[in-house]
Amino acid sequence: MSEDFENADRGFMGSIEPCTIQNKSGHTVWDIKTFAFLENDCPETVNAKLWRQGQLTAKHGLFEVTKGTYQVRGFDISNMTIVEGRTGVIIIDPLVSHECAAAAFSLYKKHRGDRPLTGLIYSHSHIDHFGGARGVLSEGMENSVPIIAPSGFMEEATCENIYVGPSMRRRARWMYGTSLPKSPEGQVGCGLGLATSQGSTSLIPPNVLIYNTGDERVVDGVRLVFQMVNGTEAPSEFNFYFPDSNALYISECATHNMHNIITLRGALVRDAKAWSRHLDESIALFGEKATVLLAGHHWPTWRKEKINQMLTEQRDMYAFMHDQTVRLMNEGMTGIEIAETLRLPPALDNAWHLQGYYGSLSHNIKAIYQRYMTWFDGNPANLWKHPPVEEGKRYIACMGGADQAIEIAVNYADSGDLRFAATLLGHVVAAEPNHTRGREALASVYTRLGHGSLNGTWRNFYLTGAQDLRSSPQHIYGSSLEKMGLPKLDPLLSVEQWLAALSVQIDGPRAAGDSLIIDIAISDVGETWRLILSNGALTYRALSTKALSLDEAGLQLQVTKEEFRMLLLNKQTAEAKTVQGNSELFLRLMQFFPWGTKTGFNSHL
Repeated sequence: MSEDFENADRGFMGSIEPCTIQNKSGHTVWDIKTFAFLENDCPETVNAKLWRQGQLTAKHGLFEVTKGTYQVRGFDISNMTIVEGRTGVIIIDPLVSHECAAAAFSLYKKHRGDRPLTGLIYSHSHIDHFGGARGVLSEGMENSVPIIAPSGFMEEATCENIYVGPSMRRRARWMYGTSLPKSPEGQVGCGLGLATSQGSTSLIPPNVLIYNTGDERVVDGVRLVFQMVNGTEAPSEFNFYFPDSNALYISECATHNMHNIITLRGALVRDAKAWSRHLDESIALFGEKATVLLAGHHWPTWRKEKINQMLTEQRDMYAFMHDQTVRLMNEGMTGIEIAETLRLPPALDNAWHLQGYYGSLSHNIKAIYQRYMTWFDGNPANLWKHPPVEEGKRYIACMGGADQAIEIAVNYADSGDLRFAATLLGHVVAAEPNHTRGREALASVYTRLGHGSLNGTWRNFYLTGAQDLRSSPQHIYGSSLEKMGLPKLDPLLSVEQWLAALSVQIDGPRAAGDSLIIDIAISDVGETWRLILSNGALTYRALSTKALSLDEAGLQLQVTKEEFRMLLLNKQTAEAKTVQGNSELFLRLMQFFPWGTKTGFNSHL
């Protein structure tokens, strides 16, 4: 047990005290002292193993991993790794936010000298590994250093935010417990780290992509050998090995917890089988070479035998989860039934680095079932169920009303069956969302479930649910009633990515009675796009020619990329260079978006 604490402290060089990071406006974006309570003994309101994980992830500062390789940990949910080259440093995974990345780089410079950035690496396509890049790379310097990422990085880094960003952000509030107080009764971390910082983020596109396992690069005199692991923890991800220091960066494929096969904030289901096979490949490629293993989260592991043990156990865990879930589903069990019966073998179940602090065996098994068998469990009764409100009304009617249902639920809770109590009370609150006693009873059950959870994200979900039940009735099911606002059309994204964002925000039922075609030539990037509104769907098609004609389209525009962005955001300030056809068509299109009831486009024609 003490080895994790020794490794988490090893190589400590210093930190900032207090470890509080603010933005230019003086708003605090990271404050680790709010977790100072973790220095105390574990209280009854937190699972003891989760408390231990919180203590480990609360260790913060600059750490020497091996000669020339350093990590800043505890400045965000993720780590920033810094490797010294001949003339400067290579930064790996620059945290979530600019402010935290800048503070981490400043801490390194304080102890190691003012060395310039000579390389930037994104290990994979999740924002906690690229969002803070602007904190270490100044504007206008994007082409001055190699920015290396795995193939498919930009597509994967943007697609989740483009399509379901608002929904995922709302769900993430519950998963990470961002609205909970930092306390033994509230948020104590999420297993993967303490929390996500709340500063400014950016996406600086890579200028070097890696496509194949075995590809080698030399950056500022530092040799790297890459292993492609797309489809593991992220759709676009690689590991890499430093031959000169025998250090293996395992990205997020093997950290000190069980990871998610599906994340509770929402994401595509990950491939547990591919994850296991890639870890086996890591062992085969680097297991006899690496003397230190480090990752984008948690603390390093030293010594070949410990590294191989960790990678082997992580490999076997994902393989066991996958293979046994598939075996049991083929025997006729549903995902819920498998999750209730399947347990890891003792050697895996007892390993500290495989505990379900962030992912859980229960929801990972259900994810594997979902990947192959969809949401449907094969029971015809579940094929066409009522939505929660209507189902809730019928349940409480069968029980003789809300008050009687609450009494039954409280009896279950008092007997220790919190799970069924939550189910019954959930029906009450769904049917009567303003029922004060029902809301308080459900909040109480959620609180007890949260305080007992080993999994940090489950704890945060339960406690945030309790918090919302005691305040607004709009957040009962982990989502709010807020509407989507202006899309975030980042200038660094492609026009195609902008159009993808637009396509999922159109009010299809309202637009179904209209149809139109608009051609848009983006002069400074040499692209022409056809927008087709038909049957409530917006289709965007790249045209092979820049020539605009009125053969099919009712409107043709020629604009720069920035002018087009301003038009889409209703902030147009420059007249379109070339306009042919019916200018009212753009206004008609924009009225089907939440922000487009008024647009400045027409006034410029």
